[in-house]
Amino acid sequence: MVHRRQFMQGLAASAGVFFGGSAFANLEDLEKYSVRIDWNKVRDRNQNRSTVAALDGMVCTSQPLASMAGIDILKSGGNAIDAAIAANAVLGVVEPMNCGIGGDLFAICWIEKEQKLFGLNASGRSPYNWNLRDALDMGFEYLPAYSPLAWNVPGCVSGWEALNTKFGKKGFQEILAPAIHYATEGFPLSPIIAGGWDFTAAEHPTLAETFMPMGHAPGFGEVFKIPDFAKTLQLIAKEGPGVFYHGEIADRIVKFSEANGGKFTKKDFEDHEANWVDPVSTNYRGYDVWEIPPNGQGIAVLQILNMLETFDIGSMAPNSPEQLHLFLEAKKLAFEDRAVYYADMDFAPVPLDQLISKEYGKERAKKINPNQASRKVVAGNLPRGGDTIYLTAADSEGNMISFIQSLYHGWGSHIVPDHLGFPIQNRGLMFALDPNHFNKLEPHKRPFHTIIPAFVTKEGQPIFSFGVMGGDFQPQGHSQVLMNLIDFGMSPQQAGEQPRVEHNGSSTPMGKKMVDGGTIKFELGFPDSTKLALAEKGHRIQPGAGMFGGYQGIWREEDPRRYFGGTDPRKDGCAIGW
Repeated sequence: MVHRRQFMQGLAASAGVFFGGSAFANLEDLEKYSVRIDWNKVRDRNQNRSTVAALDGMVCTSQPLASMAGIDILKSGGNAIDAAIAANAVLGVVEPMNCGIGGDLFAICWIEKEQKLFGLNASGRSPYNWNLRDALDMGFEYLPAYSPLAWNVPGCVSGWEALNTKFGKKGFQEILAPAIHYATEGFPLSPIIAGGWDFTAAEHPTLAETFMPMGHAPGFGEVFKIPDFAKTLQLIAKEGPGVFYHGEIADRIVKFSEANGGKFTKKDFEDHEANWVDPVSTNYRGYDVWEIPPNGQGIAVLQILNMLETFDIGSMAPNSPEQLHLFLEAKKLAFEDRAVYYADMDFAPVPLDQLISKEYGKERAKKINPNQASRKVVAGNLPRGGDTIYLTAADSEGNMISFIQSLYHGWGSHIVPDHLGFPIQNRGLMFALDPNHFNKLEPHKRPFHTIIPAFVTKEGQPIFSFGVMGGDFQPQGHSQVLMNLIDFGMSPQQAGEQPRVEHNGSSTPMGKKMVDGGTIKFELGFPDSTKLALAEKGHRIQPGAGMFGGYQGIWREEDPRRYFGGTDPRKDGCAIGW
């Protein structure tokens, strides 16, 4: 079989490991610092961290300074919502390529007093003056990634405001103080984040002016400051989040857009709002798994779980060829539906209830051959009608928040407008330029979105707040973590540490089609026998090893209430409890 031959040939290939799509940068600069690090051990991340247990609160993020900022807010009387905003603001400083106020935000909150989950969609919309006809007239097949034409209104700050107004206890001057401190006084770069400080300065001058002011990328351990961003955060802290959409910040972004070929007008910002939405769920072996409905891809997780529930996953060995094959085939089927049906539900008649129904899941699961990989899949026949951070926090009152925020690509559009100190996302790249597609570009519309927070309840009570960052990988990461927890009985830490597999090449909501079944790539830790067994089932194996996702999770137990935090060894961060 050709797939088996390709796999055997690939075993001899070098297996360089990459983080966030790029190799570690600036390794030669490390000699300048007294701190030494064995980069081979960083690439082969240690596992078996202890699960962090605490009574009064927990914050899990991808950078320790952000986790500590959240804990400090909890200790000073804030709640989980305040802590999440504070941690996110710090991450916008210390991990600026992956998140920040130029991007979007989604969250799922468990509010103890209400005994209820609340979903928040704080993603931005396209400019009123930007439409499919104009894009096609400009000759685009896909929108350009590093251009103001890929801009949507950044939704992050509106998300902060919505969360704080509805559930927060502290004001923005206190919440943003840690981020302002690090932007002003500086912070030493942590290793994984330093490896992502990778772009060509000459090609992206506004980005370089802010993030490579010395003409080169800062290295691990180097202290870095972002004074322009400190001023922007100070303005938000003083005048409130409205300044981003109705005041000076909006004015400066719009002026820059007009001068550089963008489509923003002040009306785009004035009309923007974050929206509270009802999370949607499916039950997986007694646990209710909750996601945000489209325009995001969260329901792909629910579709995958509905298919997997028809198989006895728990009787299989974790990460065995049998288990992985079923998961990969379910992913292909869910992603084909994702490519056709997922879009802004204000513009497209997304068949949400049918997509996540148990009956539909059972019908789709019948298309899975346990012994053979599919080379081609099609979306279900349903009525059609007319780079990222994840964090989670919990507090002594019982409130919990699952929170995700992103610029899409690393550094987003690679454009920092008017010395504001942060890049604008390029999420508009996710629109399709097909006039018949649910996800086609239209004015004031939200594009398809990859970032998804998740939550798990059991019998109406909160059990687990979690997420896995990583673009298209996120539904795959969610599903693998949940199988580890529910089917295999792992702890919150162990569930996120297990080696992961990623399937690439599915059809996309931008119009690309899967070719020859796509490909599979593995992290370190999978034996060659597993890869060979999957190749013999017809899967195409990519040589080398990757590193997929960035997980954080908080598990909750009662009598007495306790929180158990897990955090991803693939990132710099940590879980901190008190």
